Amino acid sequence: MNTIEVPTLARVEGEGGLYIGLKDGQVVEIRLDIYEPPRFFEGFLVGRYLQEVPDITARICGICPVAYQMSSVTALERALDVEVSPQVYALRRLMYCGEYIESHSLHIYLLQAPDLLGQPSALDLAAIAPEVVKNALRMKKIGNELLKTIGGRSVHPVNACVGGFYRWPDVAPLKALLPDLEWGLEAAKETVRWSLNLPYPELEIDYEFVAIHHPEEYGLMHGDAWSSKGNTTSAADYEMRYFEEHVQRSNALHGHTAQGGTYLVGPLARLNLNHAQLLPAAQMALKDSKLNLPLKNPYKSLIARAIEVVHFYAEAIQLIETYQPDGPAHASLELKAGEGCGMSEAPRGLLYHRYKIDENGLVTFAKIIPPTAQNLPRIEADLFALAPQIVEMPQEQATLTAEHLVRSYDPCISCATHFLKLKVEEIK
Repeated sequence: MNTIEVPTLARVEGEGGLYIGLKDGQVVEIRLDIYEPPRFFEGFLVGRYLQEVPDITARICGICPVAYQMSSVTALERALDVEVSPQVYALRRLMYCGEYIESHSLHIYLLQAPDLLGQPSALDLAAIAPEVVKNALRMKKIGNELLKTIGGRSVHPVNACVGGFYRWPDVAPLKALLPDLEWGLEAAKETVRWSLNLPYPELEIDYEFVAIHHPEEYGLMHGDAWSSKGNTTSAADYEMRYFEEHVQRSNALHGHTAQGGTYLVGPLARLNLNHAQLLPAAQMALKDSKLNLPLKNPYKSLIARAIEVVHFYAEAIQLIETYQPDGPAHASLELKAGEGCGMSEAPRGLLYHRYKIDENGLVTFAKIIPPTAQNLPRIEADLFALAPQIVEMPQEQATLTAEHLVRSYDPCISCATHFLKLKVEEIK
């Protein structure tokens, strides 16, 4: 029996273990086991007043709280048949821009780039490329400042509510961010150029890509779920095509299609399905990259993130320049019993919420399908494709190879301290 123990997997949120089973020299089983304790968010949302939901669900993740807020408010507004104003919708997209900027900047430079450049951590990368890391931190900080200006805090913002926002942010602080955003846009374009020259491992996968698509804007909060297999699914029908199942070995649910197949959500899916809706600056960055779409290499999701950072810097500038708060910051709510579904694109992929509320606005049912749960079976399948290489490698190289592939997904298992135990075993 051969056993490889990996004591820690850094730069991924959550606790998990990777098991590789061999029989007669062939890989026959791979499991990405998530054993971090469940946190029961869906359970303790029941009985809460609907306006508490955005603030509670934001606590699911410290990096992408806006995604949880936007999916929840969209679902609850549909339950109440509430339409938000164009100004509210634009401000929501602007806040989302801040989340994408900070999340993608963090992942590109501090989480995945060290793997590609053969460095154990971002600190080691800073030692050999201090300007790269310095610029990365500034790019991320700009996204955090945008979140703080709109949401009141850079982590777990508190201004979003069902129907809109509790208050309009002042114009002057937003306008004051424009010089930094202009700098960030140029830095983002350079990030794309830099990302093209990184040494990506060879791995091409025939994915089914799934992402929100809207014909008039880069898919984020409005639109249907498009699949590269030709399917179009509304939020109301999402659970009819995409399912979650409990896996006994894991505390995380696993997503699959109605036909039992795996699918991929996240930056590769968005870029491949929605590249025509990118803003001109991002379109030019994509054109200059000479990439052939669809991208099918999971490691190159870093490039997709880089192109998205260009888009969201450009969109943030555009939205601030046209920001003119008018009318109430949130729509009035007429409480009634109802049910609603909402989707939005977290940086890591499509995030789905469904709620039932009673006539007093209290939640009677909640369902949340995060992107990482949908991607977990796909991560396992990708590891299966890599497994023949892994089992022939020395322990340290096998560890790094497995870690790198998992990290390329930027999985958000939780916001807790995390580690991965890798075990390779010969099955008798």
